[in-house]
Amino acid sequence: MPRRVRKAVFPVGGMGTRFLPATKAMPKEMLPVVDKPLIQYAVEEAMAAGIEHFIFVTGRGKNAIEDHFDHAPDLERTLKERGKFDLVEAVTSWMPKSGRVSYTRQQEPLGLGHAVLCARDLVEREPFAVLLPDDLILSKVPVLKQMASVHTEVGGHVVAVSDVPREHTKRYGILDVENDNGRIAKARGLVEKPDPEVAPSTLSIIGRYILHPDVFDYLDKMERGAGGEIQLTDAIAQTLGTVPFHGMRFEGKRFDCGDKVGWLEANVAFALERDDIGGAVREALRQFKF
Repeated sequence: MPRRVRKAVFPVGGMGTRFLPATKAMPKEMLPVVDKPLIQYAVEEAMAAGIEHFIFVTGRGKNAIEDHFDHAPDLERTLKERGKFDLVEAVTSWMPKSGRVSYTRQQEPLGLGHAVLCARDLVEREPFAVLLPDDLILSKVPVLKQMASVHTEVGGHVVAVSDVPREHTKRYGILDVENDNGRIAKARGLVEKPDPEVAPSTLSIIGRYILHPDVFDYLDKMERGAGGEIQLTDAIAQTLGTVPFHGMRFEGKRFDCGDKVGWLEANVAFALERDDIGGAVREALRQFKF
């Protein structure tokens, strides 16, 4: 049986230029969806999947992320003095325990593969998850928990996938599928951002991965791929002779929160799901004429 996935890597070193000027002084991962930042949703998803060690690959100007996953004594004391214990719970109940959060810096923006490589010494030689906070997924069962269940069956690499229009294949890593039962697709290869006319399928990877540690052996070569960056998908492809590789179609609705429209859609969708504000948000939306 494959080893249980205990560690998760969160690549959060990007500049967030698509959300300027909001991200001039605030990490894009701290953009709120309703009342929680994107990075908190990702960490809570990892917790629900049994992750015990949370590894953030950061860059300059990301101190707000570190502060968010730490206690704020003055704030907590003030809230307690005012009897707002529900708010104390809101700002502390989701935090990982002391000693379970690590930070390392990606000193150059060399791509997702390089960001993951920066976490190598913290991951060591065990399977690990990678979560991209920009991909926010509304689902009954957290997506990484769905993937962890599949990983116990098939081992190796497991990625979350969804079908995209063929004209969009050049935006994603695309699987070359060997067989597909409708939920789990076994892949014989993958291509990073292929043109539509040469894409081997329309099954694209979204921002959730469970990876075998052998991927580090290939990331360590620092080979440049699409866009001149070190691509995680290229390193995965080089392991496929020895490491099984499966894509899992997940249950849930994915929102691309690296895009302004996708982020706005996520705010509406998550707000409508809330018992405390869903009704009021629904009423507010009725005033707009489409």
